[in-house]
Amino acid sequence: MTLSDFLFTVLGAGALAAAVLPRLVAGRPLSMPLVFLACGMGLQLLPTPLPEIDLTRDRVWVQHVTEICVIVSLMGAGLALNRPFGLRRWRAPWRLIGITMPLTIAAMGLLAWWLLDWPPAAALLLAAVLAPTDPVLASEVRVGAPTDSEHDEDEVRFALTSEAGLNDGLAFPVVMAAIALAAAAGSGLSSGWVGHWLLVDVLYACVVGVLAGLAVGRLLGWLFFRAGRQAVRLSEHREGFVALGATFLSYGVTELAHGYGFLAVFVTACRIRAAESDHGYHTVLHDFVEQVERLLTAGILLVLGVCVAQGALADLTWQSAAVGLLLLLVVRPLTGWVAQSGTAAGPRERLVTAFFGIRGIGSLFYLAYALGTEGFHVPAGQLWTVVIFTVLASVILHGVTATPAISRLDRLRWLRARRRSYTGRTPNEEDVAGERL
Repeated sequence: MTLSDFLFTVLGAGALAAAVLPRLVAGRPLSMPLVFLACGMGLQLLPTPLPEIDLTRDRVWVQHVTEICVIVSLMGAGLALNRPFGLRRWRAPWRLIGITMPLTIAAMGLLAWWLLDWPPAAALLLAAVLAPTDPVLASEVRVGAPTDSEHDEDEVRFALTSEAGLNDGLAFPVVMAAIALAAAAGSGLSSGWVGHWLLVDVLYACVVGVLAGLAVGRLLGWLFFRAGRQAVRLSEHREGFVALGATFLSYGVTELAHGYGFLAVFVTACRIRAAESDHGYHTVLHDFVEQVERLLTAGILLVLGVCVAQGALADLTWQSAAVGLLLLLVVRPLTGWVAQSGTAAGPRERLVTAFFGIRGIGSLFYLAYALGTEGFHVPAGQLWTVVIFTVLASVILHGVTATPAISRLDRLRWLRARRRSYTGRTPNEEDVAGERL
């Protein structure tokens, strides 16, 4: 048996498993990513030798594969959100972005500097890389398929999904700050880079990302739903792969203009959804994106499992493990709780939202991207070790706890909605989602 034959077998089995596993693990304290991660580790034990994976050497393909997975997941997140965009309606994600994210970056930078004794640029890079959240790795905590109601999303799922859609793009300025700081340190530490960073990497790139996302989303919204000719009005033909075209177009155009493509893709998806919010074509687009996202995520986690089994964590120290665990168990829960003080969520909902700051594919992308630009005066293997351990711990911790925690909240909401229903009717989805715990 040749290696190519074995890989075809693994790919086929993995694709079929990606279709079956979500239904098998539904309602259980288990997640599809956790299963694929374990399977990847198990592949290394088989008699067929696998190619050695070196994330530092193979940085380029890691960057591009994770990049595609992230932008596809951002399109899916934007299409799934039913709640119209607005300052008050989106209060929870605004606070998680404006309060939790900066506090998390500051705390993680200090931990990397204190526990790992890393220079400022490397500490800031680690903080930026681990800042984005990623509900892709625990589907229970994100919103489901699009519906025609803007009131059937509970606060936890909405907050976590919209937060991930925004912070996957807004982490880029901090990554660029770490790169600029590393370059400045290499040529004699100075603050001369700050002005350029604020003007170009923060203001210009973010504005271009938002404007490009709005423009592409508006154009595609017209093309999908309002074009005069039926042959051009794509919603009439209900082809799901169009979602990939929208994703790549938005990302590519924005990156060509030197804006943040991640931000643009999410904005594009939200703008497309707003163009005709109750149209059934959104479900077609979302379902196709979700299938592609599931396949990509399964493949990446299989490879990550193989990588771990081959010794990616061989250099793990207690300090490195402590940094990752403190992020998941202390930093994110505390900063997430503080940020939600002015939101509509109840105490239980705030606790769950604060706890499920899942780290995943986005962190792998950002690190691969940054390592291709500057040297951070820390061996790349050490950076990979901390990030991989944190992602691994998040997959295990959040994958096991997501279903029980969310199911408990759903059950409590349903019971409370039933008690409030004096007409004797069964509570509908809007009644249940509107309850605050």
